[in-house]
Amino acid sequence: MTKEINTIGVLTSGGDAPGMNAAIRAVVRKALANGKKVKGIRKGYSGLLNEEIIDMTANDVSNTIERGGTILFTARCKEFMTKEGQERGAEICRNHGIDGIVVIGGDGSFKGAQALANLGVNTVGVPGTIDLDISCTEYTIGFDTAVNTAMEAIDKVRDTSTSHERCSIIEVMGRNAGYIALWCGIANGAEDILLPENYNYDEQEIINNIIANRKRGKKHHIIVNAEGVGHSTSMARRIEAATGIETRATILGHMQRGGNPTCKDRVYASMMGAMAADLLCEGKTNRVVGYQHGRFQDFDINEALDMDKGIDPYQYEIAQALSKH
Repeated sequence: MTKEINTIGVLTSGGDAPGMNAAIRAVVRKALANGKKVKGIRKGYSGLLNEEIIDMTANDVSNTIERGGTILFTARCKEFMTKEGQERGAEICRNHGIDGIVVIGGDGSFKGAQALANLGVNTVGVPGTIDLDISCTEYTIGFDTAVNTAMEAIDKVRDTSTSHERCSIIEVMGRNAGYIALWCGIANGAEDILLPENYNYDEQEIINNIIANRKRGKKHHIIVNAEGVGHSTSMARRIEAATGIETRATILGHMQRGGNPTCKDRVYASMMGAMAADLLCEGKTNRVVGYQHGRFQDFDINEALDMDKGIDPYQYEIAQALSKH
């Protein structure tokens, strides 16, 4: 017998991502349209444990779809990784009359959602992370905005790198995933792309490539380096010493998390948030909303967390071919 849902909670957890507000807005308005009450939980699981819980109306999410960040704020919470913390979180949900929760975040956030579901709180996850590293989905909220932000920044670095005939290493975010680096490497026409999934840590190969390109008449050399490889500043020093070519490192950092979300992030986040609310209203639990093969669909959260996701070998092959010829 499915559990009747009267009140839906919504929280954002882990790293923020452009488009999270669009997802929050969709959850609130779709739940209200289905005749449910909505409570916003501030500061993720940390706020849940501290009972930072507010009633939400349609007006509370007005003029938020275009804003970056998250109006509910976010935090990381070590206490919620413990069994005691999870049990207390479930009890707080019951005390506040929250029958189901939409968790917007990455894989770490989904593990918390999985725990709440196992403790009797209907839970649906929505993938909100710029890293694109959730295995069950081809899209995660924030990736499109972040990769466009990084692309525009790299274009600007290329201009000054060309003017000074430099080598530039630009480090992009992504944690242990190389998707932002791969996409920027292709979009920005980088000469080298370093991904944690594929990099062999052979700097001599990069040095040889820089020297060969300079002999061919190239006046600059762009290396897009993923956060999971890192060490861009020390790498720049070693490359300059080996080649005699001025080499600068630029770490783009948290600028990639901010800014107005793109149209794609707004629309896809809205669809995912609305679907999450509908799933809870249907009495579903332990699910993750994803996007695969051109449609939005839901997956069992246990299966979703067990899936592997790697870099498409053909995309990487094309990136390499385009950068070397």
